[in-house]
Amino acid sequence: MLCELCQDNEAAVHLTQVIEGDVKKLHLCHQCAAQSGFNVDSALSLTDVLFGMGAPQATDAGAPEKTCRSCHMRRADFRNTSRLGCPACYETFAEELNPLLTGMHHGPTHTGKIPQSAAQAPADAPSVAELQKQLKEAVSKEHYEEAARLRDVIRKLRASDKPGRNRANTGGDR
Repeated sequence: MLCELCQDNEAAVHLTQVIEGDVKKLHLCHQCAAQSGFNVDSALSLTDVLFGMGAPQATDAGAPEKTCRSCHMRRADFRNTSRLGCPACYETFAEELNPLLTGMHHGPTHTGKIPQSAAQAPADAPSVAELQKQLKEAVSKEHYEEAARLRDVIRKLRASDKPGRNRANTGGDR
């Protein structure tokens, strides 16, 4: 692929920018990238970019570098490995990590995802015990259609509680 600026050299620097879902890609050769202000000689890790460490840091020359009290990991160690050393590191480097984690998780708390296969019933859905109570009441009042509906709901809930159960083996042909 040729450089998009000079159209002469092979593109060696590939930049991707995503803003509000709009993806823009730029492919440059080393010379055009350097002329555009990109430092192509020193590689930055993802943590450098996210922590803003690619730019020179304003630090007090006499101040000791922040170190984890438990595992003694330094900020520079994290920059090199992209991994924290222990749970106490989250507290030690909280000031730097909070903006990073907030950006990654679209908020201050990681919520994760639930696979559809593991999706649970809504919190306000009645339990099997509650449904059985309703079934017993429907039978006593001779509301057989409601009782049949409740029976089917209970069966579905019980079947979903037993993963890996083969439906072919649940019939009356045992």
